[in-house]
Amino acid sequence: MTKRILKPIEDPLWLKLLLGGVTIGFIAILLLLPLVLVFKEALAGGLGGFWTSMTEPDALASVRLSLIAAGIAVPLNTVFGIAAAWAIAKYDFPAKTFLVTLIDLPFSVSPVVAGLVYVLVFGMQGWLGPTLVDHNVHILFALPAIVLVTIFVTFPFVARELIPLMVDQGRDEEEAAATLGASGFQTFLRVTLPNIKWGLLYGVLLCNARALGEFGAVSVVSGHIRGVTNTMPLHVQLLYDNYDYAGAFTVAALLAMLALLTLALKSVLEWRYADELAAAHRH
Repeated sequence: MTKRILKPIEDPLWLKLLLGGVTIGFIAILLLLPLVLVFKEALAGGLGGFWTSMTEPDALASVRLSLIAAGIAVPLNTVFGIAAAWAIAKYDFPAKTFLVTLIDLPFSVSPVVAGLVYVLVFGMQGWLGPTLVDHNVHILFALPAIVLVTIFVTFPFVARELIPLMVDQGRDEEEAAATLGASGFQTFLRVTLPNIKWGLLYGVLLCNARALGEFGAVSVVSGHIRGVTNTMPLHVQLLYDNYDYAGAFTVAALLAMLALLTLALKSVLEWRYADELAAAHRH
């Protein structure tokens, strides 16, 4: 006698409750509870205390530096991601698999190690350090190094979001546009970009969130100069180490709000354009 296989919707009630309870418990303990505590501590002194900590000059300098670094890194990684995805999806060449592996490299390399590599390249004892000093060019312990390591740790996000999407879409539409006389730029704007716009937007949002929250690599190359090279995550550590818990949690709350804003924007887009997103994935 053949045993009947239950469908997922026919699973026992106790199993559904168990799985749901475990999922909710993990989310509550590991995600929601820390987030609530961050905002609770940030607002412990009231809105006035929160505003005072947020408008402190060093805090504003850290916010400004984080936004500048992300403002440079994200557009550059967007251009790189589009170019890399286009090359991998639309062309055949021997080193394609190796290129994909290189794109994934920042996912496997510790950000601290990445920062140390830049120190070895641009530091005084590194390959380019003495030459840079002779020409009065400052890379380490300045904005350029922070931007460079931010680009390194975030450059896979846009590319990895677009590569599977563009591979799945194939080359037929681009080849048809080229046959009809469209230039490469026209083909990209009128054919490729409309098909990848939602994947591109997701990649940009994730890239931006990662850029704003990067700590390890930036910590190595920044020099921790208060009010000059401290990004928001570094400023949180500095304040916490100096027992300024209200200030630390205030800046941490701002980082959390930026992350929540990114998540909310992503969710709104998914809800508002659900049909178009589904059509893009079926393409």
